[in-house]
Amino acid sequence: MGEHSNNNNNSEIRKRIYLTIMSSVDFEETGHKLLNMKIHRSQQMEICTMVLKCCSQETTYRNYYGLLGQRLCANNHSHHHNFEKCFVNNYEMIHNHKFETNKIRNLAKFFAHLLSTNALSWHVLACISLTQHNTTPSSRIFIKFLFQELSEQLGIRILNERLSNPRMYDSFESIFPKDNEKDTRFAINFFNSIGLGGLTDNMREYLKKNESECTRKRKHNENEE
Repeated sequence: MGEHSNNNNNSEIRKRIYLTIMSSVDFEETGHKLLNMKIHRSQQMEICTMVLKCCSQETTYRNYYGLLGQRLCANNHSHHHNFEKCFVNNYEMIHNHKFETNKIRNLAKFFAHLLSTNALSWHVLACISLTQHNTTPSSRIFIKFLFQELSEQLGIRILNERLSNPRMYDSFESIFPKDNEKDTRFAINFFNSIGLGGLTDNMREYLKKNESECTRKRKHNENEE
């Protein structure tokens, strides 16, 4: 009985959130209403979930959702934390299931907006492992749209600076792998294919150093013989 009542309550909350999102004049009005909505702390994830659901169902991406998400994150730490969890959860769902390209594009652009405005921590990118083995066609489409939008929002120079921050190395190393030449070449080819080869300089330098080291060792062995 309790579980049934709780499910009904959650359904009612989702309906209220949906109507608020779809009926408000602009993102500021929507944000104000959602931030002042009387719901239990444990149910605040429903707000983030419904924002993403509405965003993903649009025919084309609307910046309204990015601005709304940014406002929610800026004014409530719970929403900030919940959207970070949503990033990881949505990436995993896209990775494991077939999503319509339009939905993937909308979600990627939404999260790119939150990242480019620092509404979300860039540490969330640690869930992405850009290798042939650890990606699927769907997850590669998401990564493509995400980074293309980040580049458009920030510019390639600033994006490169963000991704080269040594304090964030642990969060980005699986996107720019340098522990296996095969994975490194795959990542380089991926970014080249989506027009963002400018993000691959560090990986190219890694390959050059490896090749130089291999050449040096080979000459050393030949001289010893």
